[in-house]
Amino acid sequence: MNNTREVEVVVIGAGQAGLAGAYHLRRSGFEPDRDFVVLDHSPGPGGAWQFRWPSLTYGKVHGMHALPGMELTDADPARPSAEVISDYFDRYEKAFDLRVRRPVDVRAVREGPGGRLLVETSQGVWSTRALINATGTWDRPFWPRYPGQETFRGRQLHTAQYPGPEEFAGQRVVVVGGGASGTQHLLEIASYAAATTWVTRRPPVFREGPFDEDAGRAAVALVEERVRQGLPPMSVVSVTGLPLNDAVRQGIEDGVLDRQPMFDRVTPTGVDWQDGRHVDADVILWATGFRAAIDHLAPLRLRAPGGGIRMEGTHAAADPRVHLVGYGPSASTIGANRAGRAAVRDIRRLLAREPVAA
Repeated sequence: MNNTREVEVVVIGAGQAGLAGAYHLRRSGFEPDRDFVVLDHSPGPGGAWQFRWPSLTYGKVHGMHALPGMELTDADPARPSAEVISDYFDRYEKAFDLRVRRPVDVRAVREGPGGRLLVETSQGVWSTRALINATGTWDRPFWPRYPGQETFRGRQLHTAQYPGPEEFAGQRVVVVGGGASGTQHLLEIASYAAATTWVTRRPPVFREGPFDEDAGRAAVALVEERVRQGLPPMSVVSVTGLPLNDAVRQGIEDGVLDRQPMFDRVTPTGVDWQDGRHVDADVILWATGFRAAIDHLAPLRLRAPGGGIRMEGTHAAADPRVHLVGYGPSASTIGANRAGRAAVRDIRRLLAREPVAA
């Protein structure tokens, strides 16, 4: 194929998972540009963090784990997390000379000649022997469908478009979703909005006490079992429950976090339940999560009948050349670090490279 560049490994995505993978490739003797390339479609460093809303300050971030080899120190907790983490990722890329190429859109990954994979992008084609897919979920916000949704005369937006609480001043807001984003949005918006209503499909589960290593391992094991079966992964957060911190306790006491069951339909002026109840709304905010951004892998036919990609460790069971880091059980900052290291170990074996201490 004309204008096809050959490397040993292509890393897709330069968020936490992609940078962790690139770091371990570098530590293992792979040279950027010659042996591997990191492709990122974002305009700058920071992964999905660069798109977070300004009111999500670094002090509000739960469980941000440092990238391997370089701690994040002296961060101002009052500074927006988008700025703090983007700056940190930028320093990290430079410190380890990872040479991330951006913006590069990956359009498809296909089977190529000689047992190689072809990565088709907006900047040409790369031929590779192994792939680390670290595309995360930010680009695939999940929008549920409810009857009448298209008739709503107000504004509908998703967490991915959340601008911060000030924009909802004086408005009646329905927040849909029982995860961390939904509760954070509610606690912020309540000080500005004329009224808020919180609806979720299932009653929220609040977690008291510390989230220790045993609890973390148990949560990850539940997600791992799903991907081993080829089912779409749940997020690790979805099986851990919501931390019952001081802000959440106050929100419950103030009636802000007063969960209502899911409405049955959307009307031009709000939402309705089958029991006849109606809530007027100017805005419906869908804090309904994200799905894995892996459509570019469709030509490889990796999906199992259950709808997900069946995994063995970090690689697809159907193709040991394809590693998914930040997918399923590794979809957390510490999980992505560990998975990046494990993926590189497997890739070294696949390419018959001598192990290098990391």
